[in-house]
Amino acid sequence: MAETDATPLPADDSDIKRMSFEDAIASLERIVTDLERGDVPLDVSIRIYERGEKLKNHCERLLSAAEDKVEKIKLNRAGKPTGTEPLDPG
Repeated sequence: MAETDATPLPADDSDIKRMSFEDAIASLERIVTDLERGDVPLDVSIRIYERGEKLKNHCERLLSAAEDKVEKIKLNRAGKPTGTEPLDPG
């Protein structure tokens, strides 16, 4: 397979920080598909694997930030809302 058939790589990875979770996952899925196919040259495989690691880390950061924003509604004994607390404390 020619290098141009694999996932196209930007000159640097600065675009990753601007990606939404969905865009980053889609890019990561394309990389996984390319690597699983096994017909990408070794040097390209290494570069797209490294980009995949950066995409994975970006996704983990976005998920962590989203989890921090999710809260659970606290109810009193009568079932009335009394406030919120972290969904998964500690």
